[in-house]
Parts: sequence; C-alpha cells; structure tokens
Amino acid sequence: MVHISREGGHGPINHKQSYGTPLPGVEHEDYSGKLIVIEGTDGVGRSTHIALLRTWLESRGHAVLDTGMTRSVLAGRGIKEAKTGHTLGRLTMQLFYATDFIDRLENEMLPALRSGFVVLTDRYIFSAMARAEVRGIDSAWIRSIYSMALVPDAVFYLRISSPQQLVERVLSSGRGFDYWESGMDLGLGQDFYDSFIEYQTRMLKVFDRMSGEYGFHVLNASRSVRSVAADLRRAVTKIVDDRTVSDEKVSTIQPLREKSTLPSKTPVNVVDLNKKVLP
Repeated sequence: MVHISREGGHGPINHKQSYGTPLPGVEHEDYSGKLIVIEGTDGVGRSTHIALLRTWLESRGHAVLDTGMTRSVLAGRGIKEAKTGHTLGRLTMQLFYATDFIDRLENEMLPALRSGFVVLTDRYIFSAMARAEVRGIDSAWIRSIYSMALVPDAVFYLRISSPQQLVERVLSSGRGFDYWESGMDLGLGQDFYDSFIEYQTRMLKVFDRMSGEYGFHVLNASRSVRSVAADLRRAVTKIVDDRTVSDEKVSTIQPLREKSTLPSKTPVNVVDLNKKVLP
C-alpha cells in the first residue's frame, strides 16, 4: 500500500512515497529534496559518477548529500570488519545490509531530503536484493525487509555489456578481485576469475530484470566516462529543476498492484516490493 500524508487533510499531497510500510515513528511527509540512485554491478563506475555529479550539482548551487551501502554509523564499520573474513552467513549478511540501509534512511537521507538536499546514493535497495537473490534468499522475505524504502525520483542503472569488461576495469583499478563481489562464498569457480565472471553474469541478469520491473533509466556504461557523465547531467537537470507541485487531492489510496494515476512532482516508479518476481 502506498502511504501518502496530507498537511491537515488539505492542500498538496505528499509526493514522496514508500514501497510499503514506513519506518515506525517516521512520517514520510512532503519534502522538497530529490533522491537519485546510481545502480550497477562492481567496477561499473558508480563511485566515479557520484563524485562527478556531486561536484557538478554543487557548482550549480545545490546542496548535496552523497551516501552509499555500508556507510552508516550504526552498521557500516561492522559490515566492513565482518567482510574481511570469509565466514559471514548469507542471512546475517542481508540483515547487516538492511540495518545499514535503515540507519542511513532515517538519520541521513530523510533529514537531508526534508532540508531540500539532492541525495545521491551509490546503490540502493536494489543491489541488496540482487545480491540476496543470487545467493538463494527468499525474494518475498528480502522485499518485505526493504518495504519501508522511499521510491526514488530516479534510478540510473549503469549497465556494462559483459562481465569480461568488468574484469578489465577491476584489474586496471589496482584493487583486484573482492571475495564477496566475486561470489567466492557461493563456490561458483575454482579461482577468483572464474567465480567473478559467473557471479557478475548472474548479477547482470537480475539487474536487467529489475530494470523493467522498477523502471530504471538504463545507461550504456561501456562508453567513456565523459559520455556517461554528460547523459547523467542532462537527465539529472530535468529532475532537480522540476519544482512543480500538483494541487490535486487523493481521497483514497489504492494498492500498488492496481493501476493508479496519482499526481506527482516528478515521474516516480511505484512498485509493490512484495509482488511476485517476474520470470
């Protein structure tokens, strides 16, 4: 169910929606900020484009918060320490990520959005759900965990054409293969290379399906950084410069799975996280 509030029952409706039940005690009231997500697999260039977008937006006078997975005060350090070993259980990992997300949503993202910031996030709930799905975690369960997540103003999916291109980028960065981003905990290959290829192939399939399911804006990340950055700036300009507010009212709230024409400041993807996963 979409949860929308109105100021005293009159005036503009809240144009920011959650995928399900909001956090206990946290009202998702109307706010003027923008939530922009950059998604994609390991090595695709998310961090680079977040940094470029932040610099560009700030040069245009926008207040910007950039955040991302494992950066919460509550759980970020614990996740990083746990991932230095190889014994982190699959369910424990997902609960760690969920704790990290909820802490950042309540204490970083929502306050910034209420203050009119543009919030840029390096990965959102989609990466966590994709990782869980590839590891065989029940999809209904993992979606229910993230049902309190706000629907972003836009999700930009940086898509690369093949895992082999990701290998080249990871090696050229000097970082080398990461145990978890290579899926080594799943026993997918005899070495890091084989496991990375298989794991990222599976991740790409999940992201490609989510792209249609959640309405991602897909950008070809196989191109130069300059070309991708230019496309992102053009798309983000339309989002952050849109200040229109609808005066229409909604008397009843329909379930997400029903077709609805709720007014909004910007096109948003209203999706039921608990619906059946598409084949």
